[in-house]
Amino acid sequence: MKNVGSIVVVDYGVGNLRNVYKALEAVGAPVQVATRPDEMDGAAGIVLPGVGAFGDAAANLRSAGFETPILDAVAASTPLLGICVGMQLLFDESEEMGHHRGLGIIPGKVIRFHGDMRGADGRPLKIPQIGWNQLHHAGNDPLLVGVPDGAYAYFVHSYYCAPEKPDYIVATTDFGIDYASVVRRGNVWGVQFHPEKSQAVGLRILRNFVGIVGGEK
Repeated sequence: MKNVGSIVVVDYGVGNLRNVYKALEAVGAPVQVATRPDEMDGAAGIVLPGVGAFGDAAANLRSAGFETPILDAVAASTPLLGICVGMQLLFDESEEMGHHRGLGIIPGKVIRFHGDMRGADGRPLKIPQIGWNQLHHAGNDPLLVGVPDGAYAYFVHSYYCAPEKPDYIVATTDFGIDYASVVRRGNVWGVQFHPEKSQAVGLRILRNFVGIVGGEK
């Protein structure tokens, strides 16, 4: 069990693993990459990254055999952080290029931004959302300790998560609509943006997750 006490980054063939790994290292995390399900054994925390299409990501995750170990770890109260498509995979299903089943950890769906959305200035918004946008939150979740309300993070996505219950929403972002950009259910968090590309704000969030894994309040 070489990963006992480590934060394990799941490598299922889709994801910006190197940058995520390096960012976790930069905040002092004991981090390993799991390319096989057995390499998750003993993980103190799990990071599920992801880029690209939801359907391909879900299929890769299952074909690599990671679905059951992830669900078992969540049931055993192991902290988990999903990033971008990794956050979307936490939900029941996505409508991206058809309908695809997610992990079902957080009840809700992944929905496409409407093509006729407009910003506060009335101008049409370009999809995908690419670039910096704000996180609006109440400041009462341990993942966002030290992250100011209105802080900027870096986004790249055309689909957003719509949780069934507002209780699962930790932070929102305005892109024509107010959508859930940080979610939580118990020991599972998801962030729609890329913390590894979000400079000081992203590193603070990853540092907070490392603290959560280590039992900090």
